[in-house]
Amino acid sequence: MEDKAHFPPVNPVTAGLAGKCPRCGQGRLFDGFLSVKKSCLSCGLDYSFADSGDGPAVFVIMLVGFVIVGLVLFVELSFQPPIWLHMVLWLPLTVILAGAVLRPLKGLMIALQFRHKAEEGRLDDGTNDH
Repeated sequence: MEDKAHFPPVNPVTAGLAGKCPRCGQGRLFDGFLSVKKSCLSCGLDYSFADSGDGPAVFVIMLVGFVIVGLVLFVELSFQPPIWLHMVLWLPLTVILAGAVLRPLKGLMIALQFRHKAEEGRLDDGTNDH
């Protein structure tokens, strides 16, 4: 059992968005752009629990898609530019926004997972009700 007295509570939102350790708030969470480190170099927390799954990608698709589609509709209805200009504007902007938002959201999901002790669901709950 870990000694929580040495690690005061860390705000999961600030730690996650900054890509810091969800337990100590000091060590780096990521090794590279989206790869999670094996453990925290500051407090030694094992990051094997960190499985954000598709959650961050779904949020990125929804957020970036909402922004881009709104901008595309505004520009199309206001200026009616040619299709090539839409491609030049929106494809790079979509990639840039998705890249900028994905890492902080993945860090946030992992920090919230740590805070709430989220685990995979189990089929066997200990009862024998067949």
